[in-house]
Amino acid sequence: MVTAAKKKTVKKAAPKKEAKAKSTGNVTRTIVVDELSRVEGEGALTVRVKNGVIKECKFRIVEPPRFFEAFLRGRSYLEVPDITARICGICPMAYLMGAQQAMEDALGIKITQPIRDLRRIMYCGEWIESHVLHAAMLHAPDFLGLDDVLKLAATNKEVVQNALRLKKLGNDILEVVGGGRAIHPVNTRVGGFYKVPTKKALRGLLDELKWGIETSIAIAKLFGTFDFPDYEYDYHCVAMHHPDEYAIVEGDVISNRGIHIPVSDFHKVFKETHVAHSTALQGSTRDDGQPYLTGPNARYNLNYKQLTKLAKQTAKEIGLGETVNNPFKSILVRMVETVYCCEEAIRLIKAYEEPDVAFVAGTPKASEGFGMTEAPRGVCYHSYKLDSEGRVTKAVISSPTAQNQPQIERDLHGVVERSLDLDEKALKWRCEQTIRNYDPCISCSAHFLKLTMIRE
Repeated sequence: MVTAAKKKTVKKAAPKKEAKAKSTGNVTRTIVVDELSRVEGEGALTVRVKNGVIKECKFRIVEPPRFFEAFLRGRSYLEVPDITARICGICPMAYLMGAQQAMEDALGIKITQPIRDLRRIMYCGEWIESHVLHAAMLHAPDFLGLDDVLKLAATNKEVVQNALRLKKLGNDILEVVGGGRAIHPVNTRVGGFYKVPTKKALRGLLDELKWGIETSIAIAKLFGTFDFPDYEYDYHCVAMHHPDEYAIVEGDVISNRGIHIPVSDFHKVFKETHVAHSTALQGSTRDDGQPYLTGPNARYNLNYKQLTKLAKQTAKEIGLGETVNNPFKSILVRMVETVYCCEEAIRLIKAYEEPDVAFVAGTPKASEGFGMTEAPRGVCYHSYKLDSEGRVTKAVISSPTAQNQPQIERDLHGVVERSLDLDEKALKWRCEQTIRNYDPCISCSAHFLKLTMIRE
């Protein structure tokens, strides 16, 4: 296990980040990042500053569209979850489970509590493996002036080894419940599971989960020693909320601006639009067209009181209050949520009793259904219309990264304004770091159907 004492072995390559520009006079500065590193998928960035004023700031999602919503049409409701899971190999549960919930909502299927608990255990596994992958492997190097995790391993081998073991723990949870596969599990279906895991198989995860709690706390404390850029924003935070637990698999949609709606009303309050510079839709509020934030910081800010005592104590020890408005500290929130998920998985596994039935069947009918879960990166929304034979006539999927894209651009604008004294290399680094705060799943976001461009 990595301990807080090990933090002294992590050396920061400060010159890479702290170099200052010699002059910020009346010049035009253009920061272009054609290929973002340490993100899932392909994206780019353009920032243009003239005479100290930002004239252009565009986070460009340039991957080709996936057309998932189009080729789901005509498919049986039973096929949709397995197809949508292929949108993302890192977070298949976000799409798998959201689609399942939408189909169950459409057909009036009421799942049993044991099935719900198994789904929550699986989702804990996905949060663990995804959070640790991003925080330790992709994001931590930013705060140390390191190019990648290989450089981190050269200065602190143990923290990387423990992060890999934590990620494997998350994958092991998915494998045990998901039928032997961590990526695109094959054991889940509309109404439940094809086969439920045994009590013995689940309890075999307990010792590693206990280790996971201790190690997640140690890594959180280590990351808490990072120097974080001085930037905060008054975010419109949007997340799911459940009255009895920290929301992961179900709940209403709430915000810190007074929104509280059922999932079925999501697109009555929020919308998605196209812009010329991105192949992904962009999320905003429907009434005023403003960006909003979804993801770890939004969840934490809205649901802090429902974290466990240990998770709250960990947050306090690494310098977090009950709200976090510094996007760079999302790395810390991810580790707090990892602590929570290890605890929650233990709680659910200890209480688990094998259900009498593995799934609840449904009867096809013409209907409409809605589903939403909290992917590691934020809320993931699904809606489907079915015909009388249970085949899809319309599909709408809103990914977290697509929803966050306008807020990412707004953060970039604010961060660049505060960082104009950095030289070109350091400013480019800071811009990339700002995007990686969100752990953007660029591939997941590019699945729109139609783009209309009007040029005047």
